[in-house]
Amino acid sequence: MCLVLWEAAGVWPTPLTRPDHLGESRPADRPQPATRSQLLCSVLASMSFVPVAEDSDFPIHNLPYGVFSTTGNSRPRIGVAIGDQILDLSVIKHLFTGPVLSKHQDVFDQPTLNSFMGLGQAAWKEARAFLQNLLSASQARLRDDTELRKRAFTSQASATMHLPAAIGDYTDFYSSRQHATNVGVMFRGKETALMPNWLHLPVAYHGRASSVVVSGTPIRRPMGQMRPDDSKPPVYGACKLLDMELEMAFFVGPGNKLGEPIPISKAHEHIFGMVLMNDWSARDIQKWEYVPLGPFLGKSFGTTISPWVVPMDALMPFAVPNPEQDPKPLPYLRHDQPYMFDINLSVALKGEGMSQAATICRSNFKYMYWTMLQQLTHHSVNGCNLQPGDLLGSGTISGPEPESFGSMLELSWRGTKAIELGSLETLLYKPVDRVTRSTLVLHDLLKHTP
Repeated sequence: MCLVLWEAAGVWPTPLTRPDHLGESRPADRPQPATRSQLLCSVLASMSFVPVAEDSDFPIHNLPYGVFSTTGNSRPRIGVAIGDQILDLSVIKHLFTGPVLSKHQDVFDQPTLNSFMGLGQAAWKEARAFLQNLLSASQARLRDDTELRKRAFTSQASATMHLPAAIGDYTDFYSSRQHATNVGVMFRGKETALMPNWLHLPVAYHGRASSVVVSGTPIRRPMGQMRPDDSKPPVYGACKLLDMELEMAFFVGPGNKLGEPIPISKAHEHIFGMVLMNDWSARDIQKWEYVPLGPFLGKSFGTTISPWVVPMDALMPFAVPNPEQDPKPLPYLRHDQPYMFDINLSVALKGEGMSQAATICRSNFKYMYWTMLQQLTHHSVNGCNLQPGDLLGSGTISGPEPESFGSMLELSWRGTKAIELGSLETLLYKPVDRVTRSTLVLHDLLKHTP
């Protein structure tokens, strides 16, 4: 599970061809010019001295941060992904000589990103600018130092990835209007689908930080109490309605002092970067236990996140206008800064007897109703103190079409519809071998042809 977006190049190759779907006529035997996405990928791949395939998820405009170890060095350390390599920042920490990081080179010797996250935007921007310059094809400092390059780079294939941060607290929001409506219709009916508070504040619950794990960690089917038949007493056993939820999440950078809310005008300064997230849910356990205090054992057994954290500066070129919010939120939640993002997402499921996973969902982060700025501001409005490395989940990401619903609860409409898996079919929560998640990379996001 890996988030693989990066910012667009500032200059587009020319000439750009007009997309077919805008009506340009092209004879079938006429050679097709390179598409905008193909040209872009070629440019991106050539910008670093590190070999980067044109279809790589990790060109120089991404540079996500992660924590890794190797067989030869079991110490977890901070790295940046470039091509199929990891640049070990602990090896090159002495090269960070900018006005901020020259005083904080030790943050790259830590086993987590927390200290770096806590330095704030000035340090993040300085690090990103330095790394893009250091890795560019025109810079000799690392490119021509054979001994340093040998120590600094590790192949991703030989690395073991770890949680990128020590997560002190984890909060999960419920910020997709379509998802909230779908669930409400299923359980309460169309007329009362949304609860009275939903359009006025970003609803959330406090999750279990200790069971957040990095992608690839096995999740054991949870045990608990269930009441499948309302006319009979509850029973104890293994969850039979295990669900996944397609989400994204962001890591908090600098925190705030207890009792001092973060104003929405400053919220962006506290958001370090984003990961993908799977909020595993035991629906039958959750249904029996959630009244009156909300989720507990139905959620706390496991939450999976991607190992690479994409910095917000890499995502800002994909910012789109915020959704229209009606009624208008209270003043402390209002902002004009575009902080919704056009990030295509997909979920693939591999069931029993399947040789390959089948895509069951295609959605987009832009379908969310409440922005990350609103989520973070609301979280702190009562004076709650956030800390570097805290994780805030988006909530299930569901779009307007059935194929964009972000949970099996919705995709199967509470078990009444079959979900096709190639030549096989599965109903809601049939045991699966593996759920995978991926974003579509930049050339897919930008391509114009259907």
